[in-house]
Formats: sequence, C-alpha cells, structure tokens
Amino acid sequence: MTESPDCPLCNAPASHYYTQITRDFLQCSNCRSVFLHPKDYLSPEAEKAHYLCHNNDPEDVKYQNFVSPVTNGILLDFGRHHKGLDFGSGTGSPILKVLKDNNYDIVQYDLYFHDEPELLIQKYDYIACSETAEHFKEPYKEFQQLRNLLNPGGKLYIMTDRFEENRDFATWYYKTDPTHVFLYHENAFEWIKEEFGFGELRIEGRVVVLGV
Repeated sequence: MTESPDCPLCNAPASHYYTQITRDFLQCSNCRSVFLHPKDYLSPEAEKAHYLCHNNDPEDVKYQNFVSPVTNGILLDFGRHHKGLDFGSGTGSPILKVLKDNNYDIVQYDLYFHDEPELLIQKYDYIACSETAEHFKEPYKEFQQLRNLLNPGGKLYIMTDRFEENRDFATWYYKTDPTHVFLYHENAFEWIKEEFGFGELRIEGRVVVLGV
C-alpha cells in the first residue's frame, strides 16, 4: 500500500478507506472527508477529455432545474446590480444562462474552458460553484481563493453530493467519476467556515452556502 498523504483540505493525517479496483480512497481523521490518492489523479489532458464527454447543454430545462437550488438562492439573495461569478462553469453553464436571462451581471471562469485569470483578481458579491468542488485537487488553496474573491456580505453557493459515513460507499455513484477527487463530509464545511472566516454556513440538501 502506498504511503498515505495528509488531507489536502485540513492537512490532518488520513488512512486508507476504500479501494475501487486500483483507485485508492483515504479518509481524513479530522474533517472526515474522503479523497482520492494523488497517484490516481488523471492527467490534465485526460481530465479535459473526460469533461468534453459530458453533454452540458445550458438550454436543457432538466439541467436548469438541477441547478435551481443555486440559481433560486442567488435570485432570492442578490439583485441585478450585484456582481457574480460562476466558478467551474464547464463547457456550458445553465447557471450563467438562467441568471443572464434574468439580466444578472455574472461572468464565468473554468480552468479548461473559460480560463481568464483576470477574472480571479476581481471581487464578487456571489459565487456559484456547482458540481465543481469535488474536482479540487488542492481544496485548501481553492477555498482560500474563493473566500478572497468575495466582497463583504458576499456568499458562496456550492453544489456537491456529500460523503456520509452511513453510505454504501461501494455502490455510491459519485466516487466512480475519475475526476471526483475530494468528497466532502459535512464536518469539512464547518472546518472551512472557521478556517477562512465565513460568518454563515447553511447546508440545504446538496447545496452549501457560505456567507462572509
């Protein structure tokens, strides 16, 4: 068994949790999240190719409904004069589509498909991060950056399926995606709130809202 790395979020020791064929998952002793061993990460080229296989049509009403907990939250909490960012927007973003249809001021950033670094030195009132956080190989660095991008009073909306210890991990579909490398336990978001100085944490189904 390869030596266990520490948790890439909270840096606590981790131990072997599950092996899926040759892919090894470890569990953090502190935040209780489960993460893929770095030896099993896809190359950037393979990761991008995998994303290109996704059928992400922002016009798809079912896709829009899937992200509606995020878009409805933003529409409720913020107005058209506020500035937003869709972080990890992918090849086609229903969040961008829905909010722009409502005349909201939102831009998109994606490492592979909308890589505009200048967007990451601006400030935003709200950030949508839908089905993206589970792809973070360096979650500490990513959440630090996201926190720094928010204006006072800003909110970060994360959509991801969370790891729970009573789940049947062997049959859990979420871990089978080769690009899903960090699976958050609820404790992880409590840790993120304290570590990065968020004043608010709400967990509502698949959506986690962190407020400044």
